[in-house]
Amino acid sequence: MVRIELKPAEKQVRHSSDEIAGLPEKIVELFSGRLKQSVLNIPEQVQVQVEEIRLRAARPVIIRTWGKEWLLGESGVTDDLQHAYTCQQRDIQVLVNQISGGALYSLQEELRHGFVTIPGGHRLGFTGQVVLEQGAVKTITNLTSVNIRLARQVKGCARAVVPYLKQHDGLPWNTLIISPPQCGKTTLLRDIIRIFSSGRQGVQVGVVDERSEIAGCYRGVPQLDLGIRVDVLDRCPKAQGMIMLVRSMSPQVIATDEIGRPEDATAIWEMLNAGVRVITTVHGSSLGEVINRPQVGHLIKQRIFDRYIVLGRSLGVGTVEQILDRFEKKLLSMPLRLSSREVGSSG
Repeated sequence: MVRIELKPAEKQVRHSSDEIAGLPEKIVELFSGRLKQSVLNIPEQVQVQVEEIRLRAARPVIIRTWGKEWLLGESGVTDDLQHAYTCQQRDIQVLVNQISGGALYSLQEELRHGFVTIPGGHRLGFTGQVVLEQGAVKTITNLTSVNIRLARQVKGCARAVVPYLKQHDGLPWNTLIISPPQCGKTTLLRDIIRIFSSGRQGVQVGVVDERSEIAGCYRGVPQLDLGIRVDVLDRCPKAQGMIMLVRSMSPQVIATDEIGRPEDATAIWEMLNAGVRVITTVHGSSLGEVINRPQVGHLIKQRIFDRYIVLGRSLGVGTVEQILDRFEKKLLSMPLRLSSREVGSSG
């Protein structure tokens, strides 16, 4: 059995969530009673690494950190099932009341998409009983699982990468980030956007944030820093959003996450024909794997991307394994870490 417990000097009960250093106050406020106290007892060295908190009714609460999974215990975190905190249905009801102000109907539209974004850009995914209307999802009721994904921005993590992406005119090359899940692709994309859109020589960037993960918008307002020259379409389908932004906001660059549908590829072609640069991402472990997919593979074979960034874990989460040019020539002599801290919380 392995348990992480607070040192004696740290074992005093914390009475205010303001005192917790690693977990945002907005997250701690979601809980009450024993669950809240257990969360407050998580050691600070673990708090700063938390990516997800998973609640499942009548099941242990699971804490996911960088590269590790813990069970929540009343004294902090543990890997002993016997000492794990079991989520009660009431814990989920309290959480839902907190984010809805006691009016579940106010979340109906958001639950139709399966998730809710709260202040700070943190995203809560839900499962339960799906309600259909004319064959389409209307909402989710009888909620039984919650996945709380913390929005952790790592400013500066893209500094070592941007010089490979920047042209002489200050605009980026058309770039595709290839990454397995939880390796930091969205975190990297976010910081690339921030760097290019900031400063006196920044460029106009339009962001299509279909799943509210890049900007972490709450009521349409980005909760994460994407720079001063960014316009965000939140919860908009990627292909449709790209066209809308070009027509309405005159971006020099379009950025979006996780392309793959036929309409995404078509929209990217339209961006290039309009003279707009594209920075986007796709799930995958290598260029060789992604090139065999129908839609993205066709774009690669047509050499529309000038740069490929391949992420992995050889040096830990957030490792840039390769940077390639459009002809697949290696531009990076060896893997590098994006930052001194790991960056997998939203990728």
